[in-house]
Amino acid sequence: MSDLKFEQKSSLSRLEAADQLSALAEALRHGGNTELELGPGTLSLRIPDEIRTEVEVEVGDGEIELEIELKWPTAQARAAASSRTAADEE
Repeated sequence: MSDLKFEQKSSLSRLEAADQLSALAEALRHGGNTELELGPGTLSLRIPDEIRTEVEVEVGDGEIELEIELKWPTAQARAAASSRTAADEE
């Protein structure tokens, strides 16, 4: 179960989708604490220097689905991992 889930589904023009991806790219470029304008709201995120990515393309039923997934640990998960690593080194 996730701590938080944000999901937004909408129909966008190609240019609107490109603008949304450009805003995401800019947030990734700067990293740290950032805000993304997504539709009517703003999403605040902390983006670390290292992230994991997955790109998936599915073709079927007359549609192409492109998923771009970005993952990184929450601050609490990183702190717990650091504590475990420090304890293992002792």
